[in-house]
Amino acid sequence: MSHKAGFVSIIGKPNAGKSTLMNALVGEKMSIITPKAQTTRHRIMGIVNDEDHQIIFSDTPGVIVPKYTLQESMMNFVEGSLIDADIILFVTDIHEKYDESDVLDKLRKTSSPVAVLINKIDKSTEEEVKEKMEFWKEKLNPEAIFAMSALLGYNVPPILTYIKDKLPIHPPYYEKDELTDKSMRFFVSEIIREKIFKLYDKEIPYSTEVVVTSYKEEPKITRIAAEIIVERDSQKNILIGKAGAMIKKVGTYARQDIEEFIDGKVFLELFVKVIPDWRSKKNHLKRFGYDD
Repeated sequence: MSHKAGFVSIIGKPNAGKSTLMNALVGEKMSIITPKAQTTRHRIMGIVNDEDHQIIFSDTPGVIVPKYTLQESMMNFVEGSLIDADIILFVTDIHEKYDESDVLDKLRKTSSPVAVLINKIDKSTEEEVKEKMEFWKEKLNPEAIFAMSALLGYNVPPILTYIKDKLPIHPPYYEKDELTDKSMRFFVSEIIREKIFKLYDKEIPYSTEVVVTSYKEEPKITRIAAEIIVERDSQKNILIGKAGAMIKKVGTYARQDIEEFIDGKVFLELFVKVIPDWRSKKNHLKRFGYDD
């Protein structure tokens, strides 16, 4: 049998379950998963290999109308992932109120096969699922529709079968033992950012960026230093917390997850730095990897 390989883009509105699906498909915790919307900022490539296939997944930020420069950059990642996609998986929440015209505009412009994945069906009735499947058949007429629950892994295997069936014949793009095109530093910064999303409210998580400033592997321990960037002094004070209590929590939870991720002991140092309005400044966005 000839080898098949290709790029699969996962697209949808914020909080539709794209990152959970990506992790279910790849089998590793690659994308940040938190209940807050808009946590995925970069295109993360997860790679699934077997003897005859290589599937390269990109998990895009949820499609939104951009309000500031950072969001414009995030939408450029979405556009990019549609251009190089061999297959597009459009993830939609079963309870979405049909305001997905911005996503549909992007999908209508593509010539790649589109599969609609109706997610979170564990929170719905059989009647709702049937109704939603009919709606998407009429609205988009996709190649395939799957009703599934990414969180519970329900109906995920048939999606993989569909992808393998549709992949073009092509030699592998990456080495067969690679899981992702992102560096260890990237995953460390994402793990720290995930903890910030889980521990803080309101605008704090959306105003932060995490930069790993040093990553040193020693025989018995990996030493990591990271800066948490915020936009204002008031945010810095909230992040640090009374007598440093909050930042300690972030450090402890992040360190535990990083140790599990790299399967080794970690020493983690965190620093908080203020860069006023970094989300609107092109030079900082470039430095943080948002602009190609």
